[in-house]
Amino acid sequence: MARPAFVLHDHRKPRPHFDLRLEEDGVLRSWAVPRGLPTDPRGNRLAVAVPDHAMDHLAYTDSDKSIADTGWWEQEDRNDKRIVFTLHGLRGAHRYALIHTDGSNWLLHRTKDQPQY
Repeated sequence: MARPAFVLHDHRKPRPHFDLRLEEDGVLRSWAVPRGLPTDPRGNRLAVAVPDHAMDHLAYTDSDKSIADTGWWEQEDRNDKRIVFTLHGLRGAHRYALIHTDGSNWLLHRTKDQPQY
C-alpha cells in the first residue's frame, strides 16, 4: 500500500506564504500557512483551511510557486478538533498537530516529542 504524499509549496503571491497539502481520499487537503511550518514547539502558526486541490499539485510549480518540501506523511491521531501527524520530507521527519479553532482557522503546532531515527 502506497504511503500518502504531502507537499509544502512556497507561494510568493499575492503575499508570501506556504501551502501545506496532505493526500487524503484522492485529493490534497490544503492549508495556507502565512509564516511557514513552526520550527519550535513553543510557538504555533496560523493555518487557514483552503479548498482541496487535485493530486497533480504534488509536483506543480510556476513562476510564483515552488516546492519547499515533499515526501509522505503518516497520521498518528485524529478527532474532530485535532490531527497529529508526521511529515517525512527531504530534510527528515517532523511531528505536528493541526488544531481546529473555528471556521477555517487552525493552529499548526510542532510537537515537543519528535521522531527519533
